[in-house]
Amino acid sequence: MRPLEGIRVLDFSTLLPGPLATLILAEAGAEVIKIERPPVGDEARTYEPRVGQDSLMFAQLNRGKRSVAIDLKTKGAVDRLMPLLISADVLIEQFRPGVMQRLGLGYEALQAINPKLVYCSLSGYGRYGPKSDKAAHDLNYVAESGMLALTCREGTPPALPPTLIADIGAGSLPAVINVLLGLHGRIATGRGCYIDLSMNDNLLPFMYWAIGEGLGLQRWPRPGQEKATGGSPRYNLYRTSDHRYLAAAPLEDRFWGKFCDVIELQECLRDDSKDPAATLAAVARVIGAKTAEHWRQRFDGVDACVSVVATLEEGLNDPHYRARGVFAHNVAAGGRVMPAVPVPVDAAFRSRPGVCAYPTLGEANALLESAHPRRTG
Repeated sequence: MRPLEGIRVLDFSTLLPGPLATLILAEAGAEVIKIERPPVGDEARTYEPRVGQDSLMFAQLNRGKRSVAIDLKTKGAVDRLMPLLISADVLIEQFRPGVMQRLGLGYEALQAINPKLVYCSLSGYGRYGPKSDKAAHDLNYVAESGMLALTCREGTPPALPPTLIADIGAGSLPAVINVLLGLHGRIATGRGCYIDLSMNDNLLPFMYWAIGEGLGLQRWPRPGQEKATGGSPRYNLYRTSDHRYLAAAPLEDRFWGKFCDVIELQECLRDDSKDPAATLAAVARVIGAKTAEHWRQRFDGVDACVSVVATLEEGLNDPHYRARGVFAHNVAAGGRVMPAVPVPVDAAFRSRPGVCAYPTLGEANALLESAHPRRTG
């Protein structure tokens, strides 16, 4: 039995942060019902590339869920949803603050009819504060938090992050954590709770060291000059002669010594505390004189925390992933079967690997009329 079997989740979210959070809950056994607005549904259905009728993004993020299509602005919408509202254990919404209240679906209203409901509001800036009504996306949160500035090197612009750090790391994952905490707390109290999550707030733990130095010691990190931002020869990217890169992270002395031995760094430069810039420049010259394959072979079997920067194709086809069954789960979409996006749920808490479909818009509308709203079987 998966740990969330019997838990019903109403998903009022769209695009990425909320849907990924509810996907994780679904993979752990929860029944997730998406509430979508007809005639289009979740905007993510319209994105490119398509796999059949809907987008690849929607298929990947919503596999194993159910869909109810209802216009929340129409008269009587809340009454129609009542069978689901009174039977839900969890509700996740991703509107701007105040929208759910105006629709008659705010926490206070639902808590009155379903005291055990764990209600999670996921937004960019949280329910209150000067920016609570501001429109923004992942890049804005990363920029405003100061994180983006830490990607700068002297004379270069910030690097555009290839990952949606705020949406996933500061949105989806904290939502799952807090929902599970809410469900656990309900065991003791018998009551649900309200959870106010701000993706902008939740970015801050990723900069724990910068916060400690800046706010704690009033020593503000300098972009490109700190240990984690390119100022150390022990944590850096080095270009090879064939225009690839070596990712070297031999932070501890036991790794650094082996790293220096492999590249045959001059003895006088191995104590990088004396002149980090000189050591860094020397390492860059040595690595830059040989190909990536040369260094791959030299470091093969050496415990020195060194990797060749892989292309996306190389990375996703790493035999290590196959050995661990990371892509053993599949999603059916558009008449084809493809690897599903992995979720951070241990195999012990998930169903066995197989093929899972995603819901068509409104396929579960019969739930609104059911006298027995919980799924059986």
